[in-house]
Amino acid sequence: MGFHVRLAQSADLNELTQMRTLLWPDGPFEEHQRELSSLLSGETVSTLPVETFVAVGETGALIGFLEAGLRSHADGCDPLRPVGYVEGWFVHDAFRGQGAGKALIYAAEEWARSQGCREMASDALIDNEVSIQAHLRLGYEAGDRCVHFRKGL
Repeated sequence: MGFHVRLAQSADLNELTQMRTLLWPDGPFEEHQRELSSLLSGETVSTLPVETFVAVGETGALIGFLEAGLRSHADGCDPLRPVGYVEGWFVHDAFRGQGAGKALIYAAEEWARSQGCREMASDALIDNEVSIQAHLRLGYEAGDRCVHFRKGL
């Protein structure tokens, strides 16, 4: 299985929106499409840089993506330096275990280094063993485990 990783382009909008909706099903397709449209057109969507990397299969179809951003801080990281952050990471089931996820992570880490970061951080839901194991295999260390709470006012 051959693939390559590159920065996302405007032509990737529909495929990226579909994958983003699979990763974050609580958000409607249209919302993901609006956010991606802004991101891919170069509009500022955050005060800190964000990049989207895609893994492209031999047929030209997207097989995965990773959204990386800079954060002013992340749990367990040096609080005095910005950190690269994996905001979202997805590879279609049929292509998992073939190196696309690893290649996406490496591309994001290289981008974070180019932004002056010395650390990369990420998160996974506490019951997402597939993601947790993937992170661990790529050298990430588990930090704190916590439950986030919210209350509408």
